[in-house]
Amino acid sequence: MEIINTNRVQTSIDSFAGEPVYLHLETTNGAYASHFDQSFFSASAYIRNAQITYETGKITGPGPYRVGLKLDIGWVYGEGLTHFEEDEEGRLLLAGHGFDGKLAVALQIGRTPFYN
Repeated sequence: MEIINTNRVQTSIDSFAGEPVYLHLETTNGAYASHFDQSFFSASAYIRNAQITYETGKITGPGPYRVGLKLDIGWVYGEGLTHFEEDEEGRLLLAGHGFDGKLAVALQIGRTPFYN
């Protein structure tokens, strides 16, 4: 993955607008950390292969970035994004890594489901 290039990411987001796509969105603050420290409050969210159609999408912020996708009935967004990649299937893979280098958030968009 590379450090986010907002122009390239915006172009990719725009290319998916108005068509059904698969979404993977995940956040974690160390969901397994409570196994090592009972006082640590862990929280996470995970959705994989939800099919959505968004009207428009936008990457914003000075970095780490936020990507928002406007749906007919609301919004989907991921915040804290730092890195991106466009894979061999043309999917946009966005990730946010914390100061320790660990994954904190992932937002992925593609025309094909995510199996790996």
